[in-house]
Amino acid sequence: MSGDRSSLERREWALVGAVWLGAVVVMLYRVFAAGEAQPLFADTDDAMRLVFARDFLNGQPWFNFIAYRLNTPFGAELHWSRFVDLPIAALLAVSTWGVGASTAVVVTGVVWPLLLLAVLIYLTVRITKTLVGPEGVLPAALLPVLNPALMAEFSPGRLDHHNVVVVLTLATVLATLIGQRRSVGAWLAGFFAAFSIAVAIEALPLVAGAILAFGLAYVLDGQKRHAMMRFGISFALSSAFFLATARMPDRWLEAACDMISPVYVLAAALVGLSYCAVALLPQQNHAFGRLALLALFGAGTLSILAFTYPQCVQGPYSTLDPWLQANWLNNIVEARPWHVSLVDGPVYAFVVTVPVVSGLIIGVVALRRGVNIDLWLALVCFLALACLAMLFQIRGARLATSLSVPMAAWLIVGARQNYLRNTNILSTLGLLVSWLVSAGAVLGLGGNAVLALTGNAPSAEASLDIGARQECLLPDAFVDLAGLPVERIMTPIDLGAHMMLYTPHHVVAAPYHRNEQGVLDAFRFFQSSEADALAIARKRGLGLVVTCPSMPEMGVEKSGDGRSLLSVIAAGQLPEWLHEVPSAGPLKVYAIVPE
Repeated sequence: MSGDRSSLERREWALVGAVWLGAVVVMLYRVFAAGEAQPLFADTDDAMRLVFARDFLNGQPWFNFIAYRLNTPFGAELHWSRFVDLPIAALLAVSTWGVGASTAVVVTGVVWPLLLLAVLIYLTVRITKTLVGPEGVLPAALLPVLNPALMAEFSPGRLDHHNVVVVLTLATVLATLIGQRRSVGAWLAGFFAAFSIAVAIEALPLVAGAILAFGLAYVLDGQKRHAMMRFGISFALSSAFFLATARMPDRWLEAACDMISPVYVLAAALVGLSYCAVALLPQQNHAFGRLALLALFGAGTLSILAFTYPQCVQGPYSTLDPWLQANWLNNIVEARPWHVSLVDGPVYAFVVTVPVVSGLIIGVVALRRGVNIDLWLALVCFLALACLAMLFQIRGARLATSLSVPMAAWLIVGARQNYLRNTNILSTLGLLVSWLVSAGAVLGLGGNAVLALTGNAPSAEASLDIGARQECLLPDAFVDLAGLPVERIMTPIDLGAHMMLYTPHHVVAAPYHRNEQGVLDAFRFFQSSEADALAIARKRGLGLVVTCPSMPEMGVEKSGDGRSLLSVIAAGQLPEWLHEVPSAGPLKVYAIVPE
């Protein structure tokens, strides 16, 4: 690969721009066609990201991650990255100056994910051109926007960090490919890998992919030791830099499993030291010797990490309250294993699985062709680990599907070349199938059609429930509450972030594991007895209870005795310390009688 192989020509830039513009038009049409019927920020994380960005814009220090209006009256420290807050806060500030505060929220929610979409398409095209050549540019530009699972992370209103992680992952992949030929790529790969972890620990499997890619490239070719060493040094130094930008110096040694901390800086340092040591030791003449040496250092690295930070061996949520793990965390849809999602949401599982599995197969076939083995092996490493992450948690699909695009483009280009050589029914069918197995939107239509024919399509009642739940997240639902004096409010967990976004009030819970006590108290408040609920209200000094009857939390009682506050509210038999406040919107408001 020459230095210019992956760079884009003018017509390819035009194609990228045209595809992006077309996707933007479609997405904006959907947003404005829905009007006020659907919330722009349908996910609690998107609302909470805006709350964080706004607090930062209003003067909250860079190193201060406490959400003071969460877990009222105590506050809760979250683990999000300021590097995501920074551009969102900048957009919010510029938009506020131009169109006012309320409209600025909408502008920011629309502009940020669409800007990231442009970067996504660009990176996908660059990676594909590196591997497949100019013929792969068209499918590489089109396939991402034809994948609903991927586009869900880049749609207007999506402000959470997942789309940033996807972009950083693709940047790491591109830098890794370039790093097989040019030194600058190895340095950049280490930086982007560390950046990914600094944004979210969910990027760990893909960072492992970068580590594996450089290591295996060295196994295949001992001359790649310099690239491996450059990556290791960059990864170690960049990880230390991102820790320094995330914590005050007096907290640099404070271990945390769910964010950039000494746990991951030590891991990066050990990777860097291992790669430097292997590169500087007398070179092994055989691939098996190089593999054995890397395996020895790898085992040593894992052993040191497990001994130093045993609390992180079982994952970032291992210290979470066991009851919350069983009754809350395990019920989060995106955190479910692939086999569970296949039963609960077969269409989504089908849409994300077909491109990923076919991509792995295509990657193996491409490797067997023997052209650019180091490049294809690197991409297969990334995709294989992303696929493994998807099996454990279906949320890994957003990373896996983005990585499968170059493989799909390779298949489409091959099918097209075969069609041009032999124009017949089989070659035509082959070209059609190569597009179909890669286009998630088409797979989704087919999956929904099958469900409809078999009578397993979602019921009208389910659609009404979803609509009613979304109605509770619209800005208009909070207008009356926003005009009240500041109160401490108990809400269902999934309503808390929107309450903070659209009102000045303080809430007990939003769905974040670092707010463990707030989440536990929210569950106990609604699902325990009236006396226990009152005790929680008095302890926290609550003034209001606000519910959305259509939220799942309001329809599930885990106590089983039928006398929880949840069942009492549902029956309309309120305790004497709780009075309903008349309200016209979808939210139900109750005042807590003072002591």
